[in-house]
Amino acid sequence: MSIEKATFGAGCFWGVEAAFAAIPGVTATAVGYEGGPLSNPTYKDVCTDQTGHAEVVEIDFDPEKVTYERLLDAFFSHHDPTTLNRQGPDWGTQYRSVVFFHSPEQEAQARGKIEQLTAKAASSRSALSPRWFLLRPSGAPRNTTSATLRSAARRAATSRCK
Repeated sequence: MSIEKATFGAGCFWGVEAAFAAIPGVTATAVGYEGGPLSNPTYKDVCTDQTGHAEVVEIDFDPEKVTYERLLDAFFSHHDPTTLNRQGPDWGTQYRSVVFFHSPEQEAQARGKIEQLTAKAASSRSALSPRWFLLRPSGAPRNTTSATLRSAARRAATSRCK
């Protein structure tokens, strides 16, 4: 069995993590922050909108049981990528819609899916035009699934960034 990684940002990582963890073939998930130059940012750091990080879920998956395309479909169906820097009541650049690819194949599949969804939105004359970011990961998400991160995130959830 070979395990691959996928990393997605689709708003607050707790709900996103739960959605991906429920997909058969996903073997592990980890939450954290990705995309900015600051090493090991805290929730408070990220909430300043100055670090460049997004809340992300890193997924380990068995490609014999679930395809990357299926994970992309789940990503795009579990959030609204047309709302820039916002998902539901959560707002800030850390809640942006983002795909961090781990290989040229993942990049090609993600770009293809985005082109497909963009064309579909254009043909339906949607008032919203989709906004996505594709970035190469700089490594594993910062602060992944540690007890410290989970405790800090729970405490921070009781006081909004803005």
